[in-house]
Amino acid sequence: MSSEALSTILFLLFVAATLGITFWASRNTKDATDFYAGGRSFSGAQNGLAIGGDYMSAASFLGIAGIIALSGYDGFLYSIGFLVAWLVALLLVAELMRNSGKFTMADVLAFRMSPRPVRTAAGVSTITVSIFYLLAQMVGAGALVGLLLGITSPVGKALTIVGVGVLMIVYVVVGGMKGTTWVQIVKAVLLMTGAALITLLVLGRFGFNLSALLGEAAAQSGKGNSFLIPGLRYGTEAQGIAGKIDLISLGLALVLGTAGLPHILIRFYTVPTAKDARKSVLWGIGIIGIFYLLTLVLGFGAAALVGSDTIAASDKGGNTAAPLLAQAVGQQLFGTVGGTILLAVIAAVAFATILAVVAGLTLASSSSFAHDLYAHVFKRGRATDQEQVLVARIAAFVIGAVAIGLGILAQSLNVAFLVALAFAVAASGNLPAILYSLFWRRFNTAGAVSAIYGGLVSALLLVIFSPVVSGSETALFPGADFAWFPLSNPGIVSIPIGFVAGWLGTILSKEYNASKYAEMEVRSLTGVGAEKATGH
Repeated sequence: MSSEALSTILFLLFVAATLGITFWASRNTKDATDFYAGGRSFSGAQNGLAIGGDYMSAASFLGIAGIIALSGYDGFLYSIGFLVAWLVALLLVAELMRNSGKFTMADVLAFRMSPRPVRTAAGVSTITVSIFYLLAQMVGAGALVGLLLGITSPVGKALTIVGVGVLMIVYVVVGGMKGTTWVQIVKAVLLMTGAALITLLVLGRFGFNLSALLGEAAAQSGKGNSFLIPGLRYGTEAQGIAGKIDLISLGLALVLGTAGLPHILIRFYTVPTAKDARKSVLWGIGIIGIFYLLTLVLGFGAAALVGSDTIAASDKGGNTAAPLLAQAVGQQLFGTVGGTILLAVIAAVAFATILAVVAGLTLASSSSFAHDLYAHVFKRGRATDQEQVLVARIAAFVIGAVAIGLGILAQSLNVAFLVALAFAVAASGNLPAILYSLFWRRFNTAGAVSAIYGGLVSALLLVIFSPVVSGSETALFPGADFAWFPLSNPGIVSIPIGFVAGWLGTILSKEYNASKYAEMEVRSLTGVGAEKATGH
């Protein structure tokens, strides 16, 4: 059986299984709490697995392995950044967010402020960040299925992206949070198993000698020892000081972004108690920590056994490094049939990864539109649960269509790089508003709106006028050049702008509600009254 046929069968089996889970969950989705928060019925361990499934995206599995395979040491920065970011989420927001809110990030921000302007800003920010993140998953899907099925034409990859988009919409519309969570749990187990298997096979190929693996990777990369030290991708001599600043900017975005990601924040509302929220993050850190250590072996293993040139020829962004590594190590150990089977299995796991993450992202953004914008801004709090769920399902179609269109445009970019942009936008707009709301007594409506829009708009403008969009061979529009901002990641500029805008908006406004802050402080620390949070 050819690898294309085997991969297709595995894909169809996984899709059938997850659709079965989704339809099973839909029978238990009766009201808004079920649709948005899974009825708050998941344990800490279950939610921890789901968090891992939500977080270990195509960027983690395909993108990081690809960047390490092409750029060596500099690529591992993504692994470290994504992992350290979880400590920020655990220490600063996980328990407090779960205690203070109900369904979305805006519930926390709007509790002691004027709800309509704050919910509008939070809804716009949530949808923007989610679409950036969705973009990365779509690009990963196109590269992956193109490799497996031998699709090289842009039209073929575009049709693949459309297919993934339709599937994710079905997951969200039918299953809500319950279906999405169970899909993410299954995917987390599959991904950890697949990554661990390939890691063991690669290490076994080099006698479990990491130095031998790194030496071979450097030799096959064509870049020698420079492959194993900083400066191949970021902070190079050619880039000068701008390259070093870009590296710091990327690190800031990665470390601070997680605590502002909407699809991660809503996961804390699916557990019944604050203790379970803490436990779920600890489970998540354990799973994610192990996984990102495995990406080191996957990336350098791909460079050693496949070769950087072969990977780049398959996909400019390096997004096919992990599946190609599976095929190479399988062929060397078990022959052609073994390589075909291993490629198909890993590709199916990667596809599962993409489907699970896009479902979580679509759910976060459509829930924010329905709960924050429709129910509280347009209907002024008079929308029924049934109306909210219906609007969320319609919003999933619209947001999915936008993500599909942008994903077709961005096919040449590395998915880990695209996710880093989503992290920068989240850290610039959402994080300042969340931290100020939880910890600054004086914070008010003007401050929250200023922080969100200031960080969000500055991040988007800087990305538009950066080498990501124009002025380079790998840009979205390589034929144009309007890149006056020299950095690829805007975090070092846009994150401070978000914090300063929130501070300035607050001190220029006289609004201050001491009693509401006191009530929120008690709620965030104890969880008392969290189940009845309405955001008014």
